[in-house]
Amino acid sequence: MLAATFSLSAPVIAGCGQEQGEGSGVTPSDPPSEITITVTVDRDAAPTTWRLRCDPFGGDHPNPTAACLALNSTEYPFAPVPADRMCAQIYGGPHTAIIAGTWHGQQVHAEYNRTDGCEIERWDKLADVFGQEV
Repeated sequence: MLAATFSLSAPVIAGCGQEQGEGSGVTPSDPPSEITITVTVDRDAAPTTWRLRCDPFGGDHPNPTAACLALNSTEYPFAPVPADRMCAQIYGGPHTAIIAGTWHGQQVHAEYNRTDGCEIERWDKLADVFGQEV
């Protein structure tokens, strides 16, 4: 199983994709959120890599709006499955993904897969980020 690491010490700040200003949760001094997403759907396939920027939406991701909203609406999107969590032993496929970069000023690096029920649930919450129909 792929291990995931993250360096977020606080919950993800709301506001991805909203206009900057009053009530958006984003101020002009907030650091940009720029991440790289690398997705492999089959062990023999070449990975697909996108760059994603939020506030404002951008990069070469096929749907930056949906991807930013998925990240922002998921509590701790870069957190691994807790080691002591019981997970259904079902296999969801060979898909893997890596997210790395800066999210609201914090360096992040997280790995995702579909090796059991917990990992599948974690993947599905960010499906718009991975851009893949599974």
